[in-house]
Amino acid sequence: MDIEVLGGLRALENGVPVVPTNQPARQVFAVLAAYADQMVPTTVLAAELSAHGPDGERARAMLLTAIRQIRELLAGAADSAGRRTPEAVLVSLPGGFLLDTDSGRSDQGVFAREAGAGYRAMARGEFATAARRLRGALRLWRGPAFGGIEAGPRLAARVADLEATRLSALKQWVEAELALGRHRELRTELRAVTSAKSLETYRTLAEVLGSDLGPCPADTTRALRRALLPGPPQLVPVAA
Repeated sequence: MDIEVLGGLRALENGVPVVPTNQPARQVFAVLAAYADQMVPTTVLAAELSAHGPDGERARAMLLTAIRQIRELLAGAADSAGRRTPEAVLVSLPGGFLLDTDSGRSDQGVFAREAGAGYRAMARGEFATAARRLRGALRLWRGPAFGGIEAGPRLAARVADLEATRLSALKQWVEAELALGRHRELRTELRAVTSAKSLETYRTLAEVLGSDLGPCPADTTRALRRALLPGPPQLVPVAA
């Protein structure tokens, strides 16, 4: 199964979309996808549903209904050889459930690998390599993590973690680009690697970078703000 969460939730089993449209099932699937190939306790999944509605036994009943609905979608996507039954993809375990991706592609995993390679290149002073790998990691993002999903406590925590890693990669990428002297090019590329929440991204990035931007951080952060705000591109002088 291939899963994308860095934006709206997408999942393909044998090339067939398997993300439920029903909100409770969609919410349960999102948590399972967030922790794919790991067992998610039944209590966690029930608590996720309880955050926006029923609790106790009713939440558990909704969870079992959601599991059944997800498996129905998986049954429609089963391969002709029957090697991956719905129960083999969404596995029942003592105390919880596990979404088995069978080593499918995960944009979370790709992001972690690319960003990690970028961090290591930065540590070695290989700024061109760092910029390239971090740029590739950031371009995996299509919008806010799990955009459009009603998040309960566990999913909200995962979203916060992912957004924190994104901001860390963004900070390192900007530093790599500045180290290469690519101040003007940075303006155009910032738009390509940031989502629609541009002003919020600018404010957080400027706060995190702070004085790391060099002797004239105010000029640079003003340029970053203009780069991230909507409107036609303009060449903005940026202090080295």
